[in-house]
Amino acid sequence: MSKSYLLIGGSSDIALVTASKLLDEGNQVTLLARDVSRVEGLVARGAGLVEGDALDQESVLSAIEDAASKGDGQISGVAHFVGSIVIRPPHALKLDAFEEVIRTNLTSAFLTLSLTGKSMLKSGGGRMVFVSSVAGSLGLVNHEAIAAAKGGLEAMVRSAAATYAKRGIRVNAVAPGLTDTRLAATILRSDAMREASAEKIPLKRINQADEIATSIHWLLTGAPDNYTGQIMHLDGGMSEVLA
Repeated sequence: MSKSYLLIGGSSDIALVTASKLLDEGNQVTLLARDVSRVEGLVARGAGLVEGDALDQESVLSAIEDAASKGDGQISGVAHFVGSIVIRPPHALKLDAFEEVIRTNLTSAFLTLSLTGKSMLKSGGGRMVFVSSVAGSLGLVNHEAIAAAKGGLEAMVRSAAATYAKRGIRVNAVAPGLTDTRLAATILRSDAMREASAEKIPLKRINQADEIATSIHWLLTGAPDNYTGQIMHLDGGMSEVLA
């Protein structure tokens, strides 16, 4: 029988690729997404859709209910793709803007962890994957807000992995560097900006969405059972290598 996967923030570029990979293997996929137009192709292929916001508890619960009713009757894995990019020094960032970054990147992740965790505890386990950022572990200029959010997310992942280790739930995250997606369009809007960004990376190139999706897919479906509490750095060596 097929397995069921839940993707929160399902209309993001990386989520779209991840969903396609899961569907290619015959799995059941439920998407929680705000931009319905971006997921029409996946829905046509059989993906379930709950239109809603990752910060809305009822929307998340509806998506969990949908995913848990498919395949073998339980959620095998959930991936949280919700995020934002705000690059601004602290003295130029208003408090409400900072709080919005925290809500978007960290609070929504906690809501997914909490609500999906309850479902997985009832069914005997599952896998959770969250999307962090190189800014969560590497000090980058003007990234204070996103660093606080993603740093908190990474700490949450490690703690949750410990909390649920004996309950069959594996919790991990990927931490991409700059990736060629809609979210990064402002940063990559010109060839000069793209080249300047790539120059900071040891591999001298920008991530592609498929590279991140491939890693998330592996964490959801192929990672060994003893792989938990880990932050997988996908940044071209930026966080670890000087080149």
